[in-house]
Amino acid sequence: MKKNVIIIGAAGRDFHNFNTYFRGNANYNVVAFTAAQIPDIDGRKYPKELAGEDLYPAGIPIHAEEDLPRLIKELKVDDCVFSYSDVPYPRVMNLSAVVNAAGANFLLLGPRDTMVSSTKPVIAVGATRTGCGKSQTSRRIIEILMEKGLKVVAVRHPMPYGDLNAQKVQRFATVEDLKKHKCTIEEMEEYEPHVVRGNVIYAGVDYEAILREAEKDPNGCDVILWDGGNNDFPFYKPDLMIGVADPLRPGAEVSYYPGEVVARMSDVIVINKIDSASLENINAVRANLAKVNPGAIIVDGASPLTVDKPELIRGKKVLVVEDGPTLTHGEMKIGAGVVAALKHGAGELVDPRPYTVGKLSETFRIYPNIGTLLPAMGYGDEQVRDLEKTIENTPCDTVVIATPIDLSRIVKINKPKVKVGYDLQEIGTPNLTGILDEFVKKHNLVK
Repeated sequence: MKKNVIIIGAAGRDFHNFNTYFRGNANYNVVAFTAAQIPDIDGRKYPKELAGEDLYPAGIPIHAEEDLPRLIKELKVDDCVFSYSDVPYPRVMNLSAVVNAAGANFLLLGPRDTMVSSTKPVIAVGATRTGCGKSQTSRRIIEILMEKGLKVVAVRHPMPYGDLNAQKVQRFATVEDLKKHKCTIEEMEEYEPHVVRGNVIYAGVDYEAILREAEKDPNGCDVILWDGGNNDFPFYKPDLMIGVADPLRPGAEVSYYPGEVVARMSDVIVINKIDSASLENINAVRANLAKVNPGAIIVDGASPLTVDKPELIRGKKVLVVEDGPTLTHGEMKIGAGVVAALKHGAGELVDPRPYTVGKLSETFRIYPNIGTLLPAMGYGDEQVRDLEKTIENTPCDTVVIATPIDLSRIVKINKPKVKVGYDLQEIGTPNLTGILDEFVKKHNLVK
């Protein structure tokens, strides 16, 4: 007898779990996906072309997570597979209770059943929470490897919020590719920093198909770098696993799923932001990591800020715009933009909440603890328009932009603006250069 399954997701890990474990598996019938975290991604279908037309000729519907109890009963569901990330343990078990109370089993799939092996050496970068500094860690790793003459192809954790068939395999080598693939602001924030540095990045929906294309990339490929998202563990089997932890949120490394999985499985853990965290919090993170993964190499890191026009901050009323997911499900109360504004003597941080419109107002309702800063939400054209209008409405002297991309290329900003940048800086030893020297030797990659 086939088991009926619902995959509980957020347009990322859920599709990967389906592709690697359930697609073509005659023992299961996936009757639905549910969607959370990302706005406006329910109401679609996982298309038959990706699901496998023999078993799923009509595709698989995607419902809102709030419908889960009803779906379990109406569709006679046996198993519900939790498949998204950056979630506190109480919330995971709350969902387990919802599922069990409706009569179904609550399951978590692990690395052995979901990781894909590569023909190339793989370095995976993950984090214990969204907003730890994983992206700049990935960029630093690529920089070191490129200096050694190696061709590095990055593969990014999925963000397929549009046409899933069209997004099956995506390759980004230029800024123009971002427009061609109709990227959201969130996607651009992850892809653009790679392509402007001269390396190729892939993403999409079918991560085995993506890996095979990346391995034979026309620009060459010596190393695959998995650039993970949220606090998920890798889709690819790593030869070197590097995690990033955040001492501004001590304790999160052992209280969020699957961030603790990342903390436990990493060969190397970068404790980032030690330039802005308290010694007490840094030591708390060190102690937690030593407890769950005593064999990990610990690298101390900082994320020093650069500000292109500090004179536009001092004494001014500023609106700070930060990376969206870091503030929403990442739950950060301050980011690089706030730190830069305070460091350079802003007269006032303007609260955008009275001036939000549309989807931005909804974001603040869903995440009421964001505070006095504006998340750069841009999952679709409507959100981009609402972001633009909110910035226009907010009475301020300067807009401080701390997103990883040039936001003014996407959103018209009719006020003076300041760009905040940040990169990983390792402090002392051990450091990534030494660790990657050993990796290159071990895999005979010396050029």
